[in-house]
Amino acid sequence: MPKKSIIRTEKLCKSFSTGGVQHHVIKNLDTEIYEGDFTVIMGASGAGKSTLMYALSGMDKASLGKVHFADRDITKYTSDQLAIFRRKHCGFVFQQVYLMDSMSVMDNVLTAGLLTGQNKRELNKRAQSLLEQVGVGRKLWNKFPNQLSGGEAQRVGIVRAIINSPDMVFADEPTGALNSSSSDAVLNVLTEVNKQGQSILMVTHDMKSARRGNRIIYFKDGTIGGECDLGPYVSGDRARHDKLRNFLSDMGW
Repeated sequence: MPKKSIIRTEKLCKSFSTGGVQHHVIKNLDTEIYEGDFTVIMGASGAGKSTLMYALSGMDKASLGKVHFADRDITKYTSDQLAIFRRKHCGFVFQQVYLMDSMSVMDNVLTAGLLTGQNKRELNKRAQSLLEQVGVGRKLWNKFPNQLSGGEAQRVGIVRAIINSPDMVFADEPTGALNSSSSDAVLNVLTEVNKQGQSILMVTHDMKSARRGNRIIYFKDGTIGGECDLGPYVSGDRARHDKLRNFLSDMGW
């Protein structure tokens, strides 16, 4: 059965002007992101990976072209319309977690859900269940972000990102500020929620993180330089590692 597209671009362009010089970061891009995939965007530093993610999610406006997201052309939306759309259809996980320092773990999660008008009692049950699933136990729910480890905070960030059952979770270098063990824990959570059906699009420069994806997109010179299909993630699969390494070598990474 053909995969269902969640995001589709038509001649997508994004340009910036610096000192009178025009920089074309995304050039006439036609691509699709599919439901249920763990899609990874890689590329050299400064290639525009994050810019592409922001354009696909409506965090940033395209210069030209279209982004069809959940059967809507979001390039036609106003800033206010985009904010409402993202709240309902997108979840975001960043390298910097951006939890509210004045709120407890539970309140950080609940606030994201309450903004979409969900029933507080049902939302509370879902938040508790998700926090337990990612290994953030009850003893941490009333803690504040500065009382958490980096890995714990990032796992709370993932729960906040998925509390509204978004069509897509966008993750921008989610393990970039974490040590190896915390990084593995966060990647395990992302892998598990993907197995449960959550669509994920992750930007990373880290090969270990990239191996968790089933589809690798290499972004180069403003467009897609190549793709690699890794299939479902299997821990310790050496062939998977070698396939990705060879692909990246071919891309000049």
